[in-house]
Amino acid sequence: MKKHILIVEDDIHISNIIKMNLTLVGYETEQVYDGIDALDRIKRGRFDLILLDVMIPRMDGFELMERIRPMNIPVIFLTAKNAVFDKVNGLKLGAEDYMVKPFEAIELLARMETVLRRYGKEEAVFTFQDIDVYVDKREVTVRKEVVELTPKEYDLLLVLLKNKNIALSREQFIEKVWGGDFYGETRTVDMHIKSLRKKLNLQDQIKTIYKIGYRLED
Repeated sequence: MKKHILIVEDDIHISNIIKMNLTLVGYETEQVYDGIDALDRIKRGRFDLILLDVMIPRMDGFELMERIRPMNIPVIFLTAKNAVFDKVNGLKLGAEDYMVKPFEAIELLARMETVLRRYGKEEAVFTFQDIDVYVDKREVTVRKEVVELTPKEYDLLLVLLKNKNIALSREQFIEKVWGGDFYGETRTVDMHIKSLRKKLNLQDQIKTIYKIGYRLED
C-alpha cells in the first residue's frame, strides 16, 4: 500500500517540487498551504507522514505541531530557519527530524524512509516488476526464484530501488554503496550495473544517463 504524505508548505514552487519527487518514487501526496487548512485536513484524513514548514500563514508549524502531537503522526520540519533554537524547539515538540531549505530530494527521501521505518510504516520488501527484495534477509527473487547477488550488487540494487526514477551520478553510487573512503575508480559502478542488468534482466529499466550515471525506470 502506498504511503500517504501531507505536504504543508506555503511556497507553491517548493511544494510542487516536493510533490513531484515523492510521486516519482511512489508516494501519494496531498498539498496544503497554511496551518489552519493543514489542521482541518489532518483531522479528516489519514497520513503516514507530514512534511511541515515552520513559517506558514494563519498558524505556524510549531503551533500546528502542538495541536497534532496527540495524533502520533510522524513529522519532519522543513524550514529556511537554521538557528539552533528553532531546531531544538521543533524536536522538543515531537518532530522526528528537521531539514533546512534548500535540501536535496535524495536526502529528504532517505530521511522519510528512516522515519517511516521507525514508525513501523515502511515495508521490509521492495518490489519492482517481477523482482522482490527482502531487506531483512538481504534476499532477491525474480518471479519467486532466488537470484544470487554479491553484497555490493545487492546494495547497489537497493540504492536504485530507493531512488527509482531519479538519476544518480557514479560518485553518488560510490558514496552510498562503497563509502566515502573508497579510492577505486568510478568504473566499478559501471561493472556492477552491467552485472545487475544481466542477472535481473534490467537492460531496459536501468538507463544510462550520459556523462552522469544511471537511473532505474518503470
